Amino acid sequence: MGGYTKTNLRSDVENSAPKFGMPAELDARFARRPIGGKALGLSLMKLAPGFRVPFGHKHEAQEEAYVVVRGSGRVKVDDEIVELAEWDAIRFDTDTMRNVEAGPDGIEYLAFGAGDDPTDAEMAPDWWID
Repeated sequence: MGGYTKTNLRSDVENSAPKFGMPAELDARFARRPIGGKALGLSLMKLAPGFRVPFGHKHEAQEEAYVVVRGSGRVKVDDEIVELAEWDAIRFDTDTMRNVEAGPDGIEYLAFGAGDDPTDAEMAPDWWID
């Protein structure tokens, strides 16, 4: 095999949301290991219409970017709410808290992270409350 890895994010990567006790409205496919990423993390996230992830999170030592591939939504970044539409990209600095809420048609996005430690995440349950 050459210097690449090919993986189908839907059929080859498990939906990990149920394993972490997440609601059925969230589909989370973490592909760092399946694609053989060392410093690159890649996830496919899908949220049902109107669903808000029940926690915020941030990474101390890695940047992250989301690219909306279907639907729309909002992301709370620290104290600011940012509207997202299809093909919008948003990048987060290290140590920046964020959380996503799907729009009326749901949202599907790719999350790209760059960092050596896949466990580098601080979770904040119920962080975004209206």
